[in-house]
Amino acid sequence: MTEGETSVPSRSDKWYLGGGAGLIWAPPFPRWVDVPGFWDEAHLYQYAVGPVFTVSVIVDREPLAWHCRRRTWTPAQLVLDHHAGPLRLRERRVVVGRSCVAEYELRHRAGRPQTVDLIVWTAVGGEQLAGGVRGDDRGMRYTSLSRDRHGHCARIVRQLTLHPGAQSWAAVRAEASGPPPAPRFELTPFYDAWGSSRRLDDRLALSGLSPDGVVFIGLQRRLRLAPARRTRFAVSATMRLGRERGAPGAGRASVAAALRDWERFRGAVPAFRCSDRYLERHWWHRWFGLRLSGVAPGAPNYRHPTVCEGIGYFHVPIAFSAPCHVRELRWVSDPEWARGVIRTFLDHQRPGGALHGRIYADHLEGTDFYHADWGGAVLALDAVHPEPSFRADVYAPLARYAAWLLRTRDREGSGLIDVANHYETGQEYMSRYQAVDPGADRRGWRDGARLKGVDVTVYAYRLFRALEHLARESAPGAAAHWGRRAERTAAAVRRRMWDPARGMFSDTNPATGRRTGVEAAVCFYPYLTDLATRVHVAGLGRALFAPDRFWTPFPVPSSSVRDPQFDPDARWKGKRHNCPWNGRVWPMTTAHVIEALARVVRAHRPEWAPRLGHLLHRFVRMMTFAGDADRPNCFEHYHPYTGRAAAYRGVDDYLHSWVNDLIVSHVMGVLPHGATGVTIQPLRLGVARASLVGVAVAGHRLDVRLTDGRFAVAVDGRRAGRGRVGEPLTIAF
Repeated sequence: MTEGETSVPSRSDKWYLGGGAGLIWAPPFPRWVDVPGFWDEAHLYQYAVGPVFTVSVIVDREPLAWHCRRRTWTPAQLVLDHHAGPLRLRERRVVVGRSCVAEYELRHRAGRPQTVDLIVWTAVGGEQLAGGVRGDDRGMRYTSLSRDRHGHCARIVRQLTLHPGAQSWAAVRAEASGPPPAPRFELTPFYDAWGSSRRLDDRLALSGLSPDGVVFIGLQRRLRLAPARRTRFAVSATMRLGRERGAPGAGRASVAAALRDWERFRGAVPAFRCSDRYLERHWWHRWFGLRLSGVAPGAPNYRHPTVCEGIGYFHVPIAFSAPCHVRELRWVSDPEWARGVIRTFLDHQRPGGALHGRIYADHLEGTDFYHADWGGAVLALDAVHPEPSFRADVYAPLARYAAWLLRTRDREGSGLIDVANHYETGQEYMSRYQAVDPGADRRGWRDGARLKGVDVTVYAYRLFRALEHLARESAPGAAAHWGRRAERTAAAVRRRMWDPARGMFSDTNPATGRRTGVEAAVCFYPYLTDLATRVHVAGLGRALFAPDRFWTPFPVPSSSVRDPQFDPDARWKGKRHNCPWNGRVWPMTTAHVIEALARVVRAHRPEWAPRLGHLLHRFVRMMTFAGDADRPNCFEHYHPYTGRAAAYRGVDDYLHSWVNDLIVSHVMGVLPHGATGVTIQPLRLGVARASLVGVAVAGHRLDVRLTDGRFAVAVDGRRAGRGRVGEPLTIAF
C-alpha cells in the first residue's frame, strides 16, 4: 500500500448503498436483502419507493429457490453469492445516480446445457400506479405515487430495464390476497399464466373492476446455459421525481461506474492513516456516510449539492445537522458541496427571516424549525476555503435570520435566546424543559412555557460573531452593531447562566429570571467559544470528569447521571422512546463537548489533553458493533455504560455529529486562518503515529505527519516546519 492510500474493510453485516445523488437503498429492517434484486424499499429523497425489483430464474416452469451463501459489502457495492442446485449466481448491487443496478453472472456446473427463463419483475399497488405501463424490449416505463411522512404525494417516474433486452413483457392487475407481496414468483399472475411458449404476455392494457389491488410488472428473456460457462446480464431500475430536471439515465448505470465514482470521491478527500485503528476506520466510514446521504442538484428545491441527515424519513436536509455536515465537508477539496449545504437552507428562507427545519425535495410543507449553529459553520468553512463572494451571498440572509431570532426569541432584549418547545432543539424528552413547563413532553411541536437555552444562546452568539466578521466586507456600518449584540449576549451568559455553586452554566426561566439548575451536556457548550473564560474552567473539570455526573464509561450522557429523570436505557417516564435525551449518549452532543474540551486544553489546561484523548477514543470505540474497529457505525444514541447503539431504531449512518473534523482539527492539529495561513497544533491524545495527506486550505495542499510525539508539515509539497505534539506551529501562506 503506497502513501496516501488506505483500505475500507469489507463487511458481511451491512447493505447500505447510495451514489450521492439523492437515491439510497438502505432499508432499516430489510426482510429480503439476500433475495436477488432490490425488493426492500429504496428512498428517493424523502419518498419510499418499493419494491424496486427482483430476479427469478425459471427451470421447467418452476422458479429456482436461491440460497445466499455469502454477502460482502464495501462502500461502493454489495456482492452476494447465491446457489440453487448446480447453478451459481453472483450478484453485484450498486446505486449509481438515481438508478438501482444489479449485475449478474450465472454459471451452470452440470454436464449438459440447460435452458432457463429469466424474469425480472416488481409489484406496484394498484392505486399507486398513475396511468398505464409502457413496455418494449428496452424495458418497462411507468409512474407510481408515493407519500412522505407529511402526506405530500409525489409522482415517481420509473423505468425497469433488462440488459440485454427483453424478449417479452407484461403488466397484470391482480386483486390483493394478503400483505404486500413477497419476492416469490409463484405468487404472481405470471406463474399461472405461463403458457407453452413460456413467454410473458406483452399486452399492456390493464383492466379490472377497480384500480385497487396489485399490478405486477415483468420482463422476460430466455437464456441458454453452457456447462462451466458464465452468462452475464444486468438489471437497472431508474427513478426520478415527476418535476425533476434531467436525472441520470440507465445508460450510465453500472457496477464499473459505481466503483469509479467511489474512487473519484475518495480521491477528493484527504487520506488519513493512524496507529489508532478506530480513528482510521471511522475516517473512511464517515466519508462513506456523507456520500451515501449526499444529494446532487436537480430536484425542485435542490439547486446546490447538499446532504441529508440519514436514511429512511431522515433522507432530507435538516437544519439541526447541516452545520455538522459543513464542518466535515470543509475538508473536501472542492468547497461547493459544503457551501451548498448552507445555500440550500438560505435559498428557501421564510419571508419573516426564519429558516425551515427541513428542506424537502419538492415542497416546503410541515418543515418545522430547528435551532442550529449557522454562525459557527460559516466561520469554520471560511477558515478553510475563504471566498469573498460566498461571504457576501450569505451575509444578508443570515442577518435576516438573526433579526428574526432577536425579534421572536428574545422579545425582552435579555441577550438570551428562547426555546419554545422541546422538539426545536432536536433534544426532546429531558428535564430541562420540564423545569419550566411540566407538560413540555406532551406538547410536541406546540409552543409552551419558554426556556432560555444555553445551547441555542451559544448558537446565537456564534451567529452574531459571524455576522460581525461578514459585515466588515458586506455591510461595514453593521459590523459594530453585531459586535454589540455579541457582547450583550456574552455578558448575559456569564452573569445569568453561570452557576458558581454547581460549576456549570445553566438554562434560565424567562418568567422568573432564575437558573433552572438542570444539568445537561449542552451546558458545556459555552466552552466552545470565548463565552467561557479562565474563571469557568475549574467548573468544567468538576462536572465533566465526575463519574456521578457525566464521565460514564462511554461519555457524555445527554443528561447528568444525578438528574431525577436519568435513564440509560432510553426510557422516559417508564416507556422506551425513540429519541430520549434523559441519559443516552448522543454523538451530536459528544462531538460538541469534545470540541469544547479541545478549546479549553489549548487555551487553559494542556494537562487535560490525555482526558480529551480518552474521550475521543471512547467516542469512536462506542460507535462500533461489539467494539470491532472494522465495523463502525453511527446511530442516533448509545448506552452510557455499555456503549450499545440504539439498534432498535434501525437508523445507522445518522449524520448529526462530526468525527472527521475532530480528527483533522485535534488529532492532526490543522487550525486554518483563511488566506493568511494555518497553525498546526496536534494535541497529546495518545496517538503514536498518524498521517494526513492532501488537506486543502486556502488553495494550498497540506500534509501532516505525526511520529512519537513530533510532527512535520509540508505545504504544496515543500517542507514547512516541524514541532512537538502539543505545541503550536504557525505557517504563513
